[in-house]
Amino acid sequence: MERRFRSGWLAVGLAVLACALSAQSPAASGASVPPALEAYFTDVVGLTAAERQQLLSGVPVTRLYESISKEQVTVFGAIWIDAPIARFTQAQRQIETFERGRAFPVTRRVSSPPRLDDFRDLRLGPDEARSLATCRPGSCELKLDAAAIAELSSIDWRSGDRVELASRFMQRTLHRYATAYERGGNTALPVYRDKGEPMAVDEEFRELLLQLPPLPGFLPDIGGYLLEYPRAWLPGSTSYLYWQETLFGLKPTLRLNHLTLLETSREVVVASKMLYASHYFRSALEVRIAVPDPARGGFWLTTVSSSRADGLTGFTGLFVRGRVRGEVRKGIETVLRNTKTRLEAGT
Repeated sequence: MERRFRSGWLAVGLAVLACALSAQSPAASGASVPPALEAYFTDVVGLTAAERQQLLSGVPVTRLYESISKEQVTVFGAIWIDAPIARFTQAQRQIETFERGRAFPVTRRVSSPPRLDDFRDLRLGPDEARSLATCRPGSCELKLDAAAIAELSSIDWRSGDRVELASRFMQRTLHRYATAYERGGNTALPVYRDKGEPMAVDEEFRELLLQLPPLPGFLPDIGGYLLEYPRAWLPGSTSYLYWQETLFGLKPTLRLNHLTLLETSREVVVASKMLYASHYFRSALEVRIAVPDPARGGFWLTTVSSSRADGLTGFTGLFVRGRVRGEVRKGIETVLRNTKTRLEAGT
């Protein structure tokens, strides 16, 4: 399965981590962060002395990775949190409570198997309802597959409140996407027909993984699991789907995600894989690694967030890409700060 990833990136990252985790040199034992992270921060991320000092003072550090594809934006982030690591694990299990606030007006966990009622709180605005009423293959404001666009053409928009009709349509659509993914995995994800050329989410996610940089404590079989779910099984892990409304850019965006939580003796790994987004994003993955710090107390939270988005190539992309990269980096820093505040306060 390792051949699916960029072998150079992954081999370097895993080699560094294997050495750091298997033996602690005198220098490593005196480090201010756990040895695995010290090696990762130095040899893979390349943090400066000033950035390391920033981390030790409890302030988040973020870095943009350069990707081969201009369509992909990847951000590294890290922060120290003075709270039990179990509090972080519990927060990931209670996603409806944890991912809430101004940026996430609604977050709801999805049953297994998914039920239509899981999406009852999904509501579209008037602008999106108007867009759906005129949606056609190759010309649609929301990302949708051919089956969804065909269903739209059968709706009598004069038969009731347009916002209500559009909201119920999106509830059915996300329920269908969630059900298909649980049964068939990546190959059952939608092929978008909102623009001229079809765009397969499965292919976009594979491309994203190929350009994913190495991660601290990242186990090789997590990549295989993300690609082969539900046929593959990750021992010791739990997972669930959830959907949310997010405020990003100029339009509220609906997202459907698959979250996997893996607890090992050395770290807690959380992988949040985006299955659908109504705007902007083709595919996305965020991997969070929580590593306890026995010497200092609390734990270190490291995250790598990677996404493939529209409008980042070509002439327009020359002007848009820098702003998008900056906004994504700023967003990761905000999430790290908020996570630290909430977990340290126990809320």
